[in-house]
Amino acid sequence: MSASIVLGTQWGDEGKGKVIDILASRADVVVRSQGGNNAGHTVANNGQTYKLRLIPSGILYKDTLCLIGAGVVLNPKDFLGEIEGMQARGISCDNLKIDPRAHIVLPWHIELDGLSEAFRGGKDIGTTRRGIGPAYMDKYERSGIRFYDLIHPEIFAEKARATGRLRNEIITKVFGGTPVDIEAMIEEYTEYGKRLAKYEGDVSVLTYEAQKAGKTILFEGAQATLLDIDYGTYPYVTSSHPVSGGVCTGTGVGPKMIDEIYGVAKAYTTRVGKGPFPTELFDSTGDYIRDKGGEYGTNTGRPRRIGWFDSVIMRHAVRVNGLTGIVVNKLDTLAGIDTLKICTAYKKADGTIITDFPPTLEGLEGCEPVYEEHKGFNDDISGCRSFEELPEVCREYIERLEELCECKIKMVGVGPDREQIIERD
Repeated sequence: MSASIVLGTQWGDEGKGKVIDILASRADVVVRSQGGNNAGHTVANNGQTYKLRLIPSGILYKDTLCLIGAGVVLNPKDFLGEIEGMQARGISCDNLKIDPRAHIVLPWHIELDGLSEAFRGGKDIGTTRRGIGPAYMDKYERSGIRFYDLIHPEIFAEKARATGRLRNEIITKVFGGTPVDIEAMIEEYTEYGKRLAKYEGDVSVLTYEAQKAGKTILFEGAQATLLDIDYGTYPYVTSSHPVSGGVCTGTGVGPKMIDEIYGVAKAYTTRVGKGPFPTELFDSTGDYIRDKGGEYGTNTGRPRRIGWFDSVIMRHAVRVNGLTGIVVNKLDTLAGIDTLKICTAYKKADGTIITDFPPTLEGLEGCEPVYEEHKGFNDDISGCRSFEELPEVCREYIERLEELCECKIKMVGVGPDREQIIERD
């Protein structure tokens, strides 16, 4: 019996999908605790590539129970499309359950997301405009519609009319947008509710019972630490808690249930959208890493911003999440670069050196990365399956990252397939 968390330590897109797939193959239960269809995992499994948005990665294993917790916001239209896509590829979704407390993303959330981003002009946050933030806003305003409501037509219609009227007032009178046709929406989404009703299940109870029965449980994270609503680079963050503490609130389990917390990072750093990025590269090296690493968003296709590995961020992630181990992905992408750089600290405008990540954008403003340089490598390491097989310069690079991050690096990724991983522990 064990319960583990896999989460991102940077700004997302660290390759969590591969690590989750490896651990999901050993798990009895896989649980998603937060976020919505603004997150995505790309999983390479048995020669096939799957792009998952809401469905937990354990769905690729027919005997694995897959749970979507109360902390998730679910777009029923998109979710049904994802289920149909999996079924078309021969993947059963019969072992899938959704917590009745999970909130629903509705058309006015998507409309408001786009309108508010446009209203901000050049100071927009850079959201995916999928309605995730507005859905969480309704949740915390206590006017949200939950999965339980969706699958009970009379309750859904009553709440949709009450909330929808107010949201249309905001759409039209504040932003000058087009109102949502509430009655048409009720009719459409009632049908979605009927189709999804069979998936209802109390995730807190199901997870607790699995733990009592000695099952192996994996909690899969979406987004990443630096996108956390509290501990990320606010306001350029998501609307939920991608840190380890969010797993407990998002699934209804206590922290004593958790045994291992794995933080996934790249051997460099990437970010999509706006916001600070101290080690960002604007040169041919950044372009080389982007093209070689295929650094484009899973859902959006947006090119990712590229930078050197930032150990200041990683120490922040180790502390905030209580990491017991780190996974470093895409070491192979760095092959062909003569000199590798690692950010060890930040230098403030007044010359002060700091080693802890600032809690505010104001504190981060003007900070420049302090680098140490390491010899690069040209070797093809994609076939390495043990740490000892890696070239010496690669081993030294990983060992130095381990020292700087103050946490054991337990896995090293040397390619996109699940077999291309070196397990050190």
